[in-house]
Amino acid sequence: MDNPAIQKVVEQQVLTVAKAVEDKLDEEISKLDRLDDDDLEMLRERRLQQLKKMAAKKSHWIANGHGEYQELLSEKDFFAAAKNSEKIVCHFYRENWPCKVMDKHMAFLAAKHIETRFVKIHAEKSPFLTERLKIVVLPTLALIKNTKVDDYVVGFDELGGTDEFTTEELEERLAKSNMLTLDGEMSMQRGKTKKSSVRQGGNDTGSDSD
Repeated sequence: MDNPAIQKVVEQQVLTVAKAVEDKLDEEISKLDRLDDDDLEMLRERRLQQLKKMAAKKSHWIANGHGEYQELLSEKDFFAAAKNSEKIVCHFYRENWPCKVMDKHMAFLAAKHIETRFVKIHAEKSPFLTERLKIVVLPTLALIKNTKVDDYVVGFDELGGTDEFTTEELEERLAKSNMLTLDGEMSMQRGKTKKSSVRQGGNDTGSDSD
């Protein structure tokens, strides 16, 4: 760096940042030093309870089909799935190339994101659902939270408009709707959208309206 004044400013900034990091580490170490045996036991117990809760949750997910990309064979199966899982990504498909492309990515994400259930259902064999949820373009992903359709991914328009999109691009799109967790962090929340009920029966038309 040719300018001594600028170099001195940069060096001072680096020292300031380093000092702040050192002070933070000292503070954390000091907190640990102040913990007695009862505090440590309480922390261990709290962590153990967290692990037990997570293990129970994972067992519940697996028992309800999470971790695998499965086909729902009937509309009845769809309603049962929506009832048993908090978050579901449902691929409305038919036997064509674009839907086969989506299948490939869905299968990968199902194995990676056990917190969400990934399923597909044949659109033409599910006329009640396709009409109720206004499924027109295939493939369409219905993003379901707590028995409500919260959002849709319609075709490939949001994925670059081509069938050459990556699994990571689909993963990020689903994370924007808070359908899955990225890298252990809560995914970004989108703005509220109109929700379509997937509860069977009643006079619900498939989307909330005034």
